Amino acid sequence: MTEIEQLLTRVADKARATRPWGWPSLPQPVDAATVARAEAALGFRLPPLLAALYLRIGDGGFGPEYGLLPLLDSAPADEPAAVEQYLANRAEGREDPDWPWPEGVLPISHWGCAMYACVDCLHPEAPVLLFEPNADEADHAWYLDAPSLTAWLGDWLDGTGWYEETNDGVDMEPWLDFRIRTATPPAA
Repeated sequence: MTEIEQLLTRVADKARATRPWGWPSLPQPVDAATVARAEAALGFRLPPLLAALYLRIGDGGFGPEYGLLPLLDSAPADEPAAVEQYLANRAEGREDPDWPWPEGVLPISHWGCAMYACVDCLHPEAPVLLFEPNADEADHAWYLDAPSLTAWLGDWLDGTGWYEETNDGVDMEPWLDFRIRTATPPAA
């Protein structure tokens, strides 16, 4: 069994045994057509591990704190779907250039207070970023939560994420690619 298969087995076991706030039960997984529709709406592919979570474990409703957002349809907890939230954030970023939303950065989990865990779907390692918009400016709202989706899931499974009470006061490193990923290309 590969490392990813072992990780998916551990995630599935914990997903069946725990329920984030607002989720009465673990939703059924999505089908390949749903992932394809999501990718078409987003304009980029989901990282393989993220797609596998939705295809094999459930359409959200598991993971740290409020759990993963559903992919395309709103959840019982009234959380927006990941695709819907991404498209709304991109549109708002175009309207307010001081708060642009980076292309390919998909919100996957809501922390409350408008904070989101997001996967950088354009990076090969699929790092997980924390968007914390309660900062003074957008440059100070993005942090590297985990170097990969694999590591982020491992932190949740092991109880070592920054959000755990035992990790109070953990300082996250800023996401330095924010301005690079939101820069407007020069006019031709």
